[in-house]
Amino acid sequence: MPKINASTVAEHRAQQREALIGAAIDILVAEGAAAVTPAAVGARAGLARSSVYQYFDSSAALLATVTEEAFRRSNEALTRATAAARGPVERVEAFFRESLRLGAEGAHRPAAALMNAGLPPVCLERLMELHREQVEPFRAAVRELGVPEPGLTADLIAGMLHTALAAVESGAPLETVTRRTLALVRRCLVAQDGAEETPRSGR
Repeated sequence: MPKINASTVAEHRAQQREALIGAAIDILVAEGAAAVTPAAVGARAGLARSSVYQYFDSSAALLATVTEEAFRRSNEALTRATAAARGPVERVEAFFRESLRLGAEGAHRPAAALMNAGLPPVCLERLMELHREQVEPFRAAVRELGVPEPGLTADLIAGMLHTALAAVESGAPLETVTRRTLALVRRCLVAQDGAEETPRSGR
C-alpha cells in the first residue's frame, strides 16, 4: 500500500484522485482516449487497479472527469488573469495573453485530444459547452466595446488566437507571438473614431 503523505485520510484521497487525473491526462495526450483505462491509469500513477476503482468505476468515468478538468484548470487561470483588467480591451488582451501562455505549457492539449477522440455525442456536446463557458468572458468584452456585429468580430479575432496557439504549441517564441497577436487585436478592437482608450500595456 502506498505511503500516506497527508495529515488526514480525506487529504490522502484527494491527493490520490489528483494523481490519477494527472496520469489519465498524460495518457490521453500521449496515446489517445482508448488508452485511458483504469489499469493503465493506475500503473502510471503507481497505484493498483483496485485503487483506481475507488474513485472511477470505468474508463468512461475517467474520461468524463478529464473532460471537466481539462477546462477547469485553464478557466481558473484565465479568470485570475482577467480579474485585474480595467476595461474590455484589456480583458481581451489578458485573455489572449494567458491563453497563449497556457498553450505554450501544453494546457490545451487534453481538450484537443478529447475533441479528436471519437467520443459519444453527449461527451462532445459537454466539451463544446465547456469551451463556450471558457470563451464567454472574451466574447462579453467584445460585446461591451459596441463593435459592429460583435459575434462575427469575436469569431474573427478568435481565429487569430487559434493561429497564435498553433504557433506557440509548435515551438514559436511565446513572447514574439504574444506581442504580434496583441498588436493585431488592438487594431481590430480600438474604436474607429479613436474614442476607445489605448491599453497601457505594450506587452
